[in-house]
Amino acid sequence: LDTVGAFLGPLMAMGLMVLLANDIRSVLWVAVIPAVLAVFLLIVGVQDPQSTRAAGAPRTVVRPGDLQRIGPAYWWIVLMGALLTLARFSEAFLVLRAEHVGLSVTFIPLVMVVMSVTYAASAYPAGKLADRMSRRPLLVVGCLFLMMADVILAVAGDVAMVMVGVALWGMHMGLTQGLLATLIADASQPELRGSAFGVFSFVCGVSLLLASVLAGFLWDQFGPSATFFAGAALTALALLGFVVHKPDLPPLGNG
Repeated sequence: LDTVGAFLGPLMAMGLMVLLANDIRSVLWVAVIPAVLAVFLLIVGVQDPQSTRAAGAPRTVVRPGDLQRIGPAYWWIVLMGALLTLARFSEAFLVLRAEHVGLSVTFIPLVMVVMSVTYAASAYPAGKLADRMSRRPLLVVGCLFLMMADVILAVAGDVAMVMVGVALWGMHMGLTQGLLATLIADASQPELRGSAFGVFSFVCGVSLLLASVLAGFLWDQFGPSATFFAGAALTALALLGFVVHKPDLPPLGNG
């Protein structure tokens, strides 16, 4: 459902840009309304599930040292996730690239619409395939999609080519994001799973920040092509990691 929202939101923004004569400030004020509604529903409509912990049972306390109990497969997934995040900087650069080749401000949200559609369209088939086959080929294909997207975006000279690159970017997301999250869950013990996701999200968040800073520097100093070629090079490193290093990954649905 969040992907549906990511599709409908930019589509509505594009319509509002047309209706409001590209008044971005007014469009952003309209966007405040669903945000406020979401917070309201979260407060009044969402209840924490009942704890399954037996009455009087001690609460499990996870300490930093406990993460050492998680096997090497988990840390390999964290490393690969961080490397992929370094290669896949903020989607804001997709918007900038579309604007750079001449896409009107009115239709800039179309970039996110295209990415969300291909993301949603590829995520479910990727999940079904992951239930039936090894995860490594899917991760490899996901890396290849990102590399192709970066190269196309680096050389794009018109809006159509940029949209092809954006579509491939979304397909990469659909192939890799849910799968990486599942691998994190399956590679960690149930009592440490929350901490495992926390570490993974923290590392990937730091990687995204560094990637976006580097992408911005390359864009300012050498132009957009350098930014996307650098992304392709980093993706190639991640691809090499998936192909060469073969840790014992847990089967899907392990816990």
